[in-house]
Amino acid sequence: MKWQLVLSILGGVAVLAADDKPGQNPKPQTRNQKPPASTFTDPTMAGPDYADQGEYKNDWGGAQIVALGANGFRMVTYRGGLPGDGWDKEFKQETSGERHGDKIVFTGTNNYRAELADGKITINTDTGGPYTMTRTERKSPTLGAPPPPGAIVLFDGTSADEWKGGHMDERHLLQAGTTSKRIFTNFTLHLEFLLPFKPLGRGQDRGNSGVYLQDRYECQVLDSFGLKGENNECGGIYTLHKPAVNMCFPPLTWQTYDIDFTAAKWDETGKKTENAIVTVRHNGVVIHDHAELKKETPGGGMKEVPAGGGIQLQGHGNPVFYRNTWIVPRE
Repeated sequence: MKWQLVLSILGGVAVLAADDKPGQNPKPQTRNQKPPASTFTDPTMAGPDYADQGEYKNDWGGAQIVALGANGFRMVTYRGGLPGDGWDKEFKQETSGERHGDKIVFTGTNNYRAELADGKITINTDTGGPYTMTRTERKSPTLGAPPPPGAIVLFDGTSADEWKGGHMDERHLLQAGTTSKRIFTNFTLHLEFLLPFKPLGRGQDRGNSGVYLQDRYECQVLDSFGLKGENNECGGIYTLHKPAVNMCFPPLTWQTYDIDFTAAKWDETGKKTENAIVTVRHNGVVIHDHAELKKETPGGGMKEVPAGGGIQLQGHGNPVFYRNTWIVPRE
C-alpha cells in the first residue's frame, strides 16, 4: 500500500491537546456539563471505550487510541511504527474523534476520515483508501523476570512484610503508598506496575504514583499513554529529565521498570563530589541512559545526604498496584 499518500493528508488533521475536552454527546450529559469521574481497575468492567483503546499498526506505521471519556477519543499516529518499535521520531499526528454507535469516527481536513470498529481502523482520504490498521498488544520483554542470584525479593505476592505499612489487595498485589524497610545505596531494581483506567482524568489526575529511588529521586508513574513524554509524565525523572521516548502502555496493562542506580558520592566533610546516575528501561526500552541527577526531586522524598535510602512507591490517591519487585544491591 502507498502509505506515503496518507502523510500529506494527515498533515492537516486537527490536533487535540492532552488537556483539551473531547466532543461529548448530549446524552447523558450536555456538552457544557462535566461528567462524573470513574476509575476502573478491572478490564471486564471498564466498558467499550476501554475495549477500543489501545495500539494499532500496519506496514506504514502505528496508532494509539486514547479514551477520554464521554464518548471522546484521541488518535495519535506515528510514521514507521509505534513508540520504541519503529517510530521515526519525526512524524506524529493527533486527531480527535467521537463514538457513533458501534464505531469511533475521526475526521480532519481534505475529507480525511478514519473509523475504528471491530479491532480495525479504516482510513479513507481524498487521494485513496481504504487503508487499514489492526490492533496489536505489546508486552514488556522483562515482564515476569525472575530475581537473579543475589537479589532481595521485595514483593512476590506472598507477603508485604518488606514494606512499611505495606498492604496487599485481594489479588495479592502491592498497593501504592509504602516504602521499603531496607535502605539501599547502589542497586539494580526490577518492578512491575499496573495503572487504573481513568478516562475522564487529565494530567496528574490519571493514575498518579511514583518510584522514589533512595526515597529521593522520583521516576514518575502515571497513565501517559499517547502523550508527549514530559518529565512529569510516565518515565520522567520528575522535574529533571523527560524520557527519550514515551513508552507508556495503555492502562490496566502490566508495565515494567528496570533501573540501574549509582548513588551520589560525598567527601569526608559531607560535600557532594559526584551526582547520582540512573539508567531506566521502561517496558524494555532505554528511556534514560546514565542520566545525571543533580538534586533530589520535589514532592514527597528525602533530601540528598550521604546515607542510603529506601524504595518508595508513592501513594497519590489513585489505585496503582505493583508486583514482582526485586533488587540487586551493588558495591
